[in-house]
Amino acid sequence: MAIILRKIEERDNMALAGLIRKVFREFKIDKPGTVYTDPTTDTLFEVFQQAQSAYWLAEEDGVLLGGCGIYPTEGLPEGCVELVKFYLSAESRGKGIGKMLMEKSIESAQRYGYNEVYLESFPELSTAIGMYKKAGFKSLSAPLGNSGHFACNVWMLLVL
Repeated sequence: MAIILRKIEERDNMALAGLIRKVFREFKIDKPGTVYTDPTTDTLFEVFQQAQSAYWLAEEDGVLLGGCGIYPTEGLPEGCVELVKFYLSAESRGKGIGKMLMEKSIESAQRYGYNEVYLESFPELSTAIGMYKKAGFKSLSAPLGNSGHFACNVWMLLVL
């Protein structure tokens, strides 16, 4: 069966939170000040009911492969949205699924009228950072907005 991209549903909360935390443990970034300890990680369907936000999942044969979304994080400059919760299962990496999810999220940002996409990450996620750079994201020297994820130390911005 083909890979399906679809919007998050309430039934996805538990599986998605599990996938995200598994990725954090895999890369040894499971620490305070990250999505790992953020209680909203368990209720992402509800989080993405926020206006001007979107969250996309990739699945194959009913199996969750990963997800990525955009969210109007508090404190970001006017016209800027954050690329958030972008994670893929280990088995799904290197197959173009992440690129599909990121592009779908950026398309959502454009559809909502945003002109910049911001993200926060970690040096340990070097493959993802390479993908961001290839997509046109530029490194920043300091964070934007108030994500609450104070442990992140890679900040990037894409001008649409």
